[in-house]
Amino acid sequence: MLDYEVTKASVHDAKETAELMTNAHPANHYLLGDEGYLGKDLAFQLKQMGYKLWTSYRKNMQGAKEHNDHQLMAIRRTIESDFSLLSYYNAENNRARNLTGF
Repeated sequence: MLDYEVTKASVHDAKETAELMTNAHPANHYLLGDEGYLGKDLAFQLKQMGYKLWTSYRKNMQGAKEHNDHQLMAIRRTIESDFSLLSYYNAENNRARNLTGF
């Protein structure tokens, strides 16, 4: 984890992506996102910052079969499996009353 931002539940993750990556200096400059991050504006912002945003195409999008690389899809599958485990162990539900403790 490089950085985080606490927002209201109504704020979409993609809205905070460019701001979070402003001070991040990852080893490589590829970002992996799901279909929720598809968008020319976000991709352009990140490209200006030196990052390449890779999102899988939706099945009905032109060129989806060629674009959706099997190696990257395997990485996404691993990440989704980890999220599934967090859900299984109820790690999504935080009972803290504030940011400093319980």
